[in-house]
Amino acid sequence: EDVDIPSRRVLITGATGLLGRAVFKEFRENNWNAVGCGYRRAQPRFEQINLLDSIAVHDIIHDFQPHVIVHCAAERRPDVVESQPDAASQLNVAASANLAKEAAGVGAFLIYISTDYVFDGTSPPYKETDVPNPLNLYGKTKLEGEKAVLENNEGAAVLRIPVLYGEVERLEESAVTVMFDKVQFSNKSANMDHWQQRFPTNVKDVAAVCRQLAEKRMMDPSVKGTFHWSGNEQMTKYEMACAIADAFNLPSSHLRPITDSPVVGALRPRNAQLDCSKLEMLGIGQRTPFRAGIKESLWPFLIDKRWRQTVFH
Repeated sequence: EDVDIPSRRVLITGATGLLGRAVFKEFRENNWNAVGCGYRRAQPRFEQINLLDSIAVHDIIHDFQPHVIVHCAAERRPDVVESQPDAASQLNVAASANLAKEAAGVGAFLIYISTDYVFDGTSPPYKETDVPNPLNLYGKTKLEGEKAVLENNEGAAVLRIPVLYGEVERLEESAVTVMFDKVQFSNKSANMDHWQQRFPTNVKDVAAVCRQLAEKRMMDPSVKGTFHWSGNEQMTKYEMACAIADAFNLPSSHLRPITDSPVVGALRPRNAQLDCSKLEMLGIGQRTPFRAGIKESLWPFLIDKRWRQTVFH
């Protein structure tokens, strides 16, 4: 029996991660032939590829001949980057440079996922043309990755995005969803950052932007360079935690706003809001309201199952 395989081919790196899973699903559900690759969690669903193995990367790209590559794989935890700088640089910079070269070799459109942490957060909102000034090593490695990608592949795109959340496999997968236990255990007070201004963004929305960008590029080769996408609701972690509590009718009086700048871990920008008008002018974009998106993401992790009845009926 013939299976109709879509003719448009996309390869997704980091397809086992929070963003990669959403990107894989978005392309596949919109009539693309999608192949995902991962490393530790790859099998059986995805191809297992070590992105530091240049021969393996070359082989999968030449065998599959993708039209588009979405590069989601990265070390994205700022505190891990500070403690393991060499490994982070290998993945965020060297592997990205190599992928850009290989993409250029087969004429594939590469979308490199970057971050709002390339900015220092002192004069938002930031346009694509604003000069980056990363405060931490994570932001520096992602900025170096951007440069390496565009130097090795002048037709590539860089997509900068902020803090992500979505359908997680574990609460720790996102800096937004990880707060859910603190919200639910209302018998002990929890300190919440109320200093850093964030723009929580649903991975489904980023995935839709990647697909729309890819489809626009198939029709228009001038679609390349740097782009920004972000949710448009400004919230501190404290405000997100309160919104999560509200979404599930949970108490929030035990949550304590901390308005001082954090003293431990990697430095964070105060407000690295991204200006998204460039993509909006191309007719590209999708935004899920935070309360709706967070409810969908977190309800499987509700401890008190009785709440599910009240929340969903």
